[in-house]
Amino acid sequence: MDMRVFELFKIGIGPSSSHTVGPMLAARRFLLEVPELIKASRVQVSLYGSLALTGIGHATDKAAILGLMGETPQDLIPESVEGKLATLHNTGTLRLLGEYQVPFSATSDIVWHKQEVLPGHPNGIKLTLYRHDGSQTEQIYYSTGGGFIYSAEELTQASGAQPSSATTLPYPFATMAELLAHGERSGLSISDMLRANELIHCTDQELNTGLDKIWSVMKHCITRGLQLSGELPGGLHVKRRAADLWRTANQTADVLPHDGMHRVSLYAMAVNEENAAGGRVVTAPTNGAAGIIPAVLRYYAEDCKPSHPEQGIRHFLMTASAIGMLCKKNASISGAEVGCQGEVGVACAMAAAGLTAALGGTNAQIESAAEIGIEHHLGMTCDPIGGLVQIPCIERNGMGAVKAITAASLALRSDGTHQVSLDEVIETMRQTGADMQAKYKETSLGGLAIHVVTVNHTAC
Repeated sequence: MDMRVFELFKIGIGPSSSHTVGPMLAARRFLLEVPELIKASRVQVSLYGSLALTGIGHATDKAAILGLMGETPQDLIPESVEGKLATLHNTGTLRLLGEYQVPFSATSDIVWHKQEVLPGHPNGIKLTLYRHDGSQTEQIYYSTGGGFIYSAEELTQASGAQPSSATTLPYPFATMAELLAHGERSGLSISDMLRANELIHCTDQELNTGLDKIWSVMKHCITRGLQLSGELPGGLHVKRRAADLWRTANQTADVLPHDGMHRVSLYAMAVNEENAAGGRVVTAPTNGAAGIIPAVLRYYAEDCKPSHPEQGIRHFLMTASAIGMLCKKNASISGAEVGCQGEVGVACAMAAAGLTAALGGTNAQIESAAEIGIEHHLGMTCDPIGGLVQIPCIERNGMGAVKAITAASLALRSDGTHQVSLDEVIETMRQTGADMQAKYKETSLGGLAIHVVTVNHTAC
């Protein structure tokens, strides 16, 4: 598996990993790699397919501009974004990577190709640099979900035969069947095997520090989301609800058996309201599904009363990453490619597997939990109203978190045997996504997106 845990769990900003984080990374990478940047006279950003159709609501134009400025999703201060964009608007100039000044107009230098899809993926972006001597360089990138970006050449290579890796992992795997077989031979848990693979690249302390940071950012995002009220940006006039519902929940004692699940839903909704507002989140595995894993992790840490929560949280994240890697490699985590089954469905499976592992489940029970999590999201469309990651995305995360806990509960109370394997359900998700009409895959051309009256959005 040519993927690492911190490629799957990325610290970034909202509202979308594929439409915000990916384009920002692509724009910055283009300028870092392009020759003779010092001679630049102009730069143009062309967006295709889903990036063009829902890019305004996903802040794709803003993200690309920030990437051209040299900003990175993990280091950008969300509160600074509007000021940077206002300066660009007022001056009409952009400093490429913060150094080389060129004229820039978001109206003319960002081109929206809503009727055209590039051949590699529905999320295509072409960047073109023009120089004073009349020469130009262009490059196409694809944002394939979860903040992963590939140049056109890299995507072509990835679809062919994989070259042998220079690094031999202790437990290489491309399917869950292979990972389970490693576990049977070694007697190790999925978490321990993933850890052994990671330690080829980093020290044990570095890995733990990275995992702890991921959880710290997730916790902070929940806390912030449970404190802030007001209206989310974008024109739908969607109000934050998590904070008010949280205050109400804390004013009365739990009186119904499901009140605990209500709180879990609020954790997830708090994260996705933060995401919708452009706040700091962790792709898990995407921004659109970023609330599920943090919500289930907080449930584990606070409600399950573990004796060693720090260790359990690390086991959770390592196990969850294995499931995300399999889904990314063998299907997709891109809503524009397979619908929301690849975002909320995969996040639910990851959270279910992680919780099962943290609670002491066997490898077979972990696979069962993950399989249940995806199976009951098969066919879920991605049809955001107004192209915004708000409706149905925010509530969908709340529901996904509860379903993840249910899946873990079912798996932990079984012996791990089940009729459908995780590999089979991942392949089913891939085929279902391929069969799904494009209007239901993050284009806002079908489903809820066309049955609810929305306002017109404007670019930056």
